[in-house]
Amino acid sequence: MMRLSPVVNPGPLRLLLVTLAAVLVAALICAGVFALYGVSPLEAYRSMLGSTLGDPVGLSEVARRFIPLLLIGAGLALAYRAQFVNIGGEGQLLLGAVGGSGIALFLPPGPWTLPLMFLLGALAGGLWAWIAVWLKVRYRVNEIVTTLMLNYVAVSLVLYLINGPWKGRNVQGYVYSDLFPDAATLPVLGGTQVHWPTLVLGVLVAAGLQFLLTRSVFGYRLRVVGENPAAAGYAGISAGRVMTLAALITGGAAGLAGVGEVAGIHHRLIEPGQLSLGYGFTAVIVAWLARGNPLAALLTAPLMGVILAGGDVLKIDQNMPFRIVDVFSGVMLLCLIVSELFVQNRVRLGTGRAHG
Repeated sequence: MMRLSPVVNPGPLRLLLVTLAAVLVAALICAGVFALYGVSPLEAYRSMLGSTLGDPVGLSEVARRFIPLLLIGAGLALAYRAQFVNIGGEGQLLLGAVGGSGIALFLPPGPWTLPLMFLLGALAGGLWAWIAVWLKVRYRVNEIVTTLMLNYVAVSLVLYLINGPWKGRNVQGYVYSDLFPDAATLPVLGGTQVHWPTLVLGVLVAAGLQFLLTRSVFGYRLRVVGENPAAAGYAGISAGRVMTLAALITGGAAGLAGVGEVAGIHHRLIEPGQLSLGYGFTAVIVAWLARGNPLAALLTAPLMGVILAGGDVLKIDQNMPFRIVDVFSGVMLLCLIVSELFVQNRVRLGTGRAHG
């Protein structure tokens, strides 16, 4: 008979081992999915890893996806510690892209262009997250619902802009805005789409948020609010104020990712489905794997980057369905959610006794 006994303050080693076990179980389940589809699991994983980690072009594709996943995932990890469950990274990324594109398209270009793009992009993403946290604090509206719904509002906003007032003058086929001036584009590593300034920014954001969480008064308050809101209230800590600031930070980080995508890769505002490859949703897994530590996103974001880039390889090499990446991500998230039970509890095996 299996029994669960609570674990008081699970240590980092337990967190690591349970998380690794969850990832392994997810990989085994996906291997079963591959087999059911008629593809050898070993061949599928060999193709995924060989074409990403074992190939320079594949590595650059992993790095390209790593950048937005790092920025959004680090921000989400901070927000989750404050019990603000943000599922709106996708919409906040899109709003950041809108803010940055507005600067690029309508202000005279100059050395101020890129800094202003990142500044307005962060503000736009933060304010998009603020809508949800204001509804939560003011009216107790569940932020999972509001952040999720705001994603679709953001998609509609981008589509409206590129089909309407921001539509490019020489549009053919897909709709998009005019091309950005050179002053509004980011440099990339030679022969790749890896915009290295945003990569550096992502590392700095992850490290800065970790410092904020563990070495500042605000970080202490945030941890107290996340772990025991009642105790926070008795200590005079405003949970609403802490959550609001956490939401602004997480939305701002996602907004920075949006600016990086339009300034570093596309050089124009384009359709949402091409602008973000599901980064906002995949970053939820990045944050969950990081267990609330923004700096750990430096390790977990590359893993999901491999899955995203490897999924594209499976679609081509193994002729697998377009949604195979979604299956992989969904299974991974499900296993991580279930693993939380084993983080907080120890499994004990024994023979149950009959009571009479």
